[in-house]
Amino acid sequence: MNFKKLKFVVLILLLLIVTDICFDVNFPKVEKSVVKSDKIQDKNLSLKILQLSDVHGYNKQDFILKTVNDNKPDIIVITGDMIDKRTNNYDAMVRLSEELIKLNPNVYFVSGNHEDWNAKGEEFVNVLRRENIKVINNSNTYFIKDSIKFNICGIDDYYSGRDDLNKAFEGINDKNYTILLSHSPKIIDRIENIKADLILSGHEHGGQVRLPFIGALIAPGEGLFPKYSKGFYYFNNTVLYVDSGLGTSVLPIRFLNRSQISLIEIKAE
Repeated sequence: MNFKKLKFVVLILLLLIVTDICFDVNFPKVEKSVVKSDKIQDKNLSLKILQLSDVHGYNKQDFILKTVNDNKPDIIVITGDMIDKRTNNYDAMVRLSEELIKLNPNVYFVSGNHEDWNAKGEEFVNVLRRENIKVINNSNTYFIKDSIKFNICGIDDYYSGRDDLNKAFEGINDKNYTILLSHSPKIIDRIENIKADLILSGHEHGGQVRLPFIGALIAPGEGLFPKYSKGFYYFNNTVLYVDSGLGTSVLPIRFLNRSQISLIEIKAE
């Protein structure tokens, strides 16, 4: 191959890479999944969960609200990093929370490391509480659908060392299907203390950059080739789901890793 042809091939590859980056960042998708459990006895019953993670102030409110409106989830969960550590004005995220509550009053939130790192992070979380978002850092509550009770537990950010699993599971009946919200999937390293059937997390951004046959290249707190970066992982009676999220951090780049909202349906085995 002569130099002109090589230069042409390189330019085409660069164009394809830049096109994919622009597409993956700016055109999010809805990732739909089903999780089955023998704790759900009624085959006609399902719990539909819409998960938002790692928004980082991402300005796609119309897409988010349309997704909620179109899919009619039973509950909405936000698994941290709604704002970025550099966010100075969080009004857009407050407006988003206001609109979410109008569409569905059952919105649950746990903090991520960027809420912890932001100087206004605690203030922001308190504003969410005033907007009737259910902040469940190191606590639990429940949701009832068709007389079936689902435990919803949450921990403050594991990555920042603010998590308390004992408080998160305090007083729950683990015969009920139990969902744990944890920003960081690394909480799975404490599997012996986790009473959850399903853990919903984010933090890793799917690696932001993914490579064919290799997967995630790098992730926050895990370095190169992270163990838990995107999708489902199975541990005895616990399922871990890592959402690759909507936004970006540090660099506004995603490659072979489209931004997304997750829609997870829990059904009978």
